[in-house]
Amino acid sequence: MVNVGWHCIIACLTKVTLIGGEYMEIIRSETGARMSRSVVHNGVVYLAGTTGTAYESITSQTTEILSKVDVLLKNAGSDKSKLLRAEIWLDDMRYFDEMNAVWDAWLPEGSAPARACGSAHLARAGVWVEIILTAAV
Repeated sequence: MVNVGWHCIIACLTKVTLIGGEYMEIIRSETGARMSRSVVHNGVVYLAGTTGTAYESITSQTTEILSKVDVLLKNAGSDKSKLLRAEIWLDDMRYFDEMNAVWDAWLPEGSAPARACGSAHLARAGVWVEIILTAAV
C-alpha cells in the first residue's frame, strides 16, 4: 500500500482478523479521507454512489455513470452481469423513464439485480441521478 496524502495509490489493503486467526482481505480502491470508490470483501464489491457531470441531461448523466461503473467493476474483477443490488437516487422522479431507458439498454438480459429507485435532493446542484451498486466478484 502506498499512501499519498488523502488517496491510496492502486488499492489499500486491510487484513481483518477473524475468529480462529483466519484473515479476510478488505481491498479499498480510490480511497480518500471520507470514502472509497469501491471496497471488495468476501467475494463482493461495493461501489460508492456514482454521479455524472452536473447540469448534463439525465440521459447523459446516466450514461456517464454506467461507463464509470463498468470501469470500477472491471478493476474489482467483476462486471455488470454479476450485479446483486442497485440503489438509484433521482433528484426528481420525472426522470424515472429517461433514466430507465439508459439502464435497460446497459443491463445484460437476465442480469437484473435487486433494485430500488427513489427520489432525494442530491448533494450537488445539477446532479440528477446517483447510482450505488453491489456485485459479486
